[in-house]
Amino acid sequence: MPVHELSAMDFHYMRLALRLAQRGLGFVEPNPMVGAVLVRNAAIIGRGWHQKFGGPHAEINALNKAIALPRGGTLYVTLEPCCHTGKTGPCTEAIIAAGVKRVVVAMQDPNVLVRGKGIAQLRRAGIRVDTGVLEGHAQQLNRPFVKWITTQQPYVIAKWAQTLDGGIADCHGKSQWISSPESRERVHQLRGRVDGIMVAIGTALADDPMLTARPAKKSDIRRTATRIIIDSQCRLPLNSKLVLTAANNPTLVFHRASLTGAALRRMKKLIQQGVECIGVATDKNGALNVAATLTELGKQNFTNVLVEGGPTLLGSMLKEKLIDEGLVFIAPKIAGDQYARHAVEGIALQSINQATMLEFAQPERIGPDILLRWQVSAVRNKKNSGE
Repeated sequence: MPVHELSAMDFHYMRLALRLAQRGLGFVEPNPMVGAVLVRNAAIIGRGWHQKFGGPHAEINALNKAIALPRGGTLYVTLEPCCHTGKTGPCTEAIIAAGVKRVVVAMQDPNVLVRGKGIAQLRRAGIRVDTGVLEGHAQQLNRPFVKWITTQQPYVIAKWAQTLDGGIADCHGKSQWISSPESRERVHQLRGRVDGIMVAIGTALADDPMLTARPAKKSDIRRTATRIIIDSQCRLPLNSKLVLTAANNPTLVFHRASLTGAALRRMKKLIQQGVECIGVATDKNGALNVAATLTELGKQNFTNVLVEGGPTLLGSMLKEKLIDEGLVFIAPKIAGDQYARHAVEGIALQSINQATMLEFAQPERIGPDILLRWQVSAVRNKKNSGE
């Protein structure tokens, strides 16, 4: 909480810093998005944001771009300034050397190398530090970073398109196309800023997807996502689009830790085609342990993973509380097919009261479709579980 009384301008400048921070989306991961605004004599003299991984942090960019001396000024920053040397030097030392009189921080850095230490160092240097200004907004902005740095697992976004009555494919398993071109364009933009795109082998076999980002504007491609296939027996066909394009698009297959016979031979052939294969443990039912795959991805600095199906994989991940956010594109269509697949399957509720409760964001109209964003409601699900 802030230790001094705050003014309306403090919130104004922090909102500006948060908007600046968003410009780093897709460029800075696995680092957090951070924005900074430098103010002196009620005028903005410097602005900056973390622009790319390994580059100068937001505070340094704001100080370097200052149009007047920062001495005696106030620095607004969306995340606690770092106090250790990583790919760049400590921001705290630069702030102290610049003579900044006051620092306003939105949220504390969850990284154990920094957590509270940066703020303490600034205060020891005689700098007034106010914290918690628009903290909720800052935490929302950097949810993927917070999860990755605290759990060593990536932030998971589930995505699917469905008809109004809940169908994601026809009785033959075909889904092209439920959603509109406008919705598919949004998906390509999303693919262009995540670290990985995950599907189960069933989806790969049914759709033969590319799982690449192909937005209308090339500038929307900020990262090259790794295509991730959950494929316990390495059944991904050698003539599939995923394998045929593996030389130029990183492709990763997660399979059972111990393969023998035909499955082992298939794995070796996939590796020869440029596909990376990683074995992970299975659960008591013989299915791949998806949590173990996320842990492995976290070790490889994946911070955002988009999961595009299939229903059993999504059901398993939702049941194990591995999904952080969902995007559902609802098309103005009714399939009316009792044999059509649904987006999430395999949870097997005993009662509707056990259903996973969600919290919706404001719906968004995309062409003829509706986009619903959701997060799992922690409070309601704790109540439903009987805790």
